[in-house]
Amino acid sequence: MKQIAVDGLPDDPLAAASLFHQHWLAHVEDTLAKGDDVTIALPSAGYEHREWRLAVVAGLARKHTPRRVNMVAGEGAALDATAEYLAIAPGITGQYLET
Repeated sequence: MKQIAVDGLPDDPLAAASLFHQHWLAHVEDTLAKGDDVTIALPSAGYEHREWRLAVVAGLARKHTPRRVNMVAGEGAALDATAEYLAIAPGITGQYLET
C-alpha cells in the first residue's frame, strides 16, 4: 500500500479542503488508477475537518473499487502503526482514522 503524505494544509477547514482538492486529489487518483492501494497521511486537525476528510476518502473508495484507500491523521509512531495495519487488512477501505 502506497502512503501519500499530505502537508501544508491551512487551519481553516474550507481552505484545507479546497487546497487538498486543488493540489493532492489528482495525485491520489493517479496512484489509484495505476493499481496501487493508498493510505493518505494527514497532520492532525480539529474536529471541524472531520467531515470533509470523511467525504473525500469515502468518495475515493467508491470511485476506485476494488482499490483500497484510507486516510489517517496523526504523527509519528501512531500514524506509522495505523498505516502498517491498514496495509495488511484487505477488507478495510474508505475509512478516516485519527491517531
